[in-house]
Amino acid sequence: MAEKRTLRRNPGRVYYGGQAVMEGVMIRGPRSMAVACRRPDGEIVVRTEPLGGVYAGPVRRIPLLRGVIVMWETLALGLRALVFSSNVQLGQEEKDVQSGPIWSTAIVSLVVVAAVFFAGPLLLANVLEDLLDSHLLVIIIEGLIRLGVVVGYVGIIGLLPDIRRVYAYHGAEHKSIHALENGDPLEAAYVQRYPTAHVRCGTSFLLTVVVVSIIVFAAVGTPELWLRILSRIVLIPVIAGISYEVIRLGGAFESSPITKVLMWPNLALQTLTTRQPDDAQVEVAIRALTEVLAAEGALEAPAAAPAPEAAPLD
Repeated sequence: MAEKRTLRRNPGRVYYGGQAVMEGVMIRGPRSMAVACRRPDGEIVVRTEPLGGVYAGPVRRIPLLRGVIVMWETLALGLRALVFSSNVQLGQEEKDVQSGPIWSTAIVSLVVVAAVFFAGPLLLANVLEDLLDSHLLVIIIEGLIRLGVVVGYVGIIGLLPDIRRVYAYHGAEHKSIHALENGDPLEAAYVQRYPTAHVRCGTSFLLTVVVVSIIVFAAVGTPELWLRILSRIVLIPVIAGISYEVIRLGGAFESSPITKVLMWPNLALQTLTTRQPDDAQVEVAIRALTEVLAAEGALEAPAAAPAPEAAPLD
C-alpha cells in the first residue's frame, strides 16, 4: 500500500490533466507525467518520466500556440501511455516504449482526423450548397455533420466492454483532478464525491472545436472547393488554438453561472466518454496523480512515526 502524503502547497492555477488508458490512467503536470496501470494480478504498476522540450518549455505558455502544442502532445504522450498500458496487460511493462513508431502513428492520426473530421463534412455539406443558397447555413450543417461524426464514433465504441472500462478510468481521472483542485484528500472516499465530468476534458475540447470551426470557416467565405478543402486542413492549428483558450477560460471561471450555462453542452457530451468508476479504478487514478505531484515536489514526505515512549526503569 502506498504511503499517504499531503500537499506541500496549494497547486493554485497549475493545471493537471491526463487521459484514460487500458486499465489505467495517465496524468501529466507542468514538468512530468505518470502512467498508473493495474496488472492482471491486481498490482498497480507506475511509470514516471520528466517532460522537457516543447512539452514543458516556455513556448507552451504562449496563448493560442499552446493549444496547438496540447493537441500534439495529446496524441504523442497519449500514445506512449497507451503502449505502456498495453505492455502492462501483456506482462511486458519493462519493455521500452519506442518513440519512432509513436511519432509515425501520431502523424497518421492527424492525417486521418484532417480527412474524416474536417474535409469529409465539407464535401457532404457542399452537396447542399446550390439547394440552400445560404453559405452560413451550409457551414452550420457542415459543423453539425462534424459533431455527428464525433458523437457517433465515441458512442459506438462505448458499446464495447473494454472501452466501457476505459471510460470508467476516464471518470476516475476527472474525479481525482476535481478533488485536487478543491483541496480534498486524495483518497477514494473523498474523490468519489465528485462528478465524472470536467470542463477541461478533451471531449469538451472537441465540441468547442466544432463551434469555433463554424465561426472560422464562415469567415473564409466561398472560394473554389479545393481552396475550401485546403482551408479546412490549414486552419486546424488556428481552430485548436482558439478552442484551447476557450476551454482554459471556462476552467478559470468554472464557478460562474454564465460559464456553467455555456459549458453545459460540453459537460453533457462527457456522458458518452465517462462512466462511474469503482474504488479500485479511482485508486489507480489517485496513484498516477500523486506520482506526478511527488515528482514535481508538491507532496510532503510521509511523516516519521513517533518514537515509542521509553519503558520505566525498575
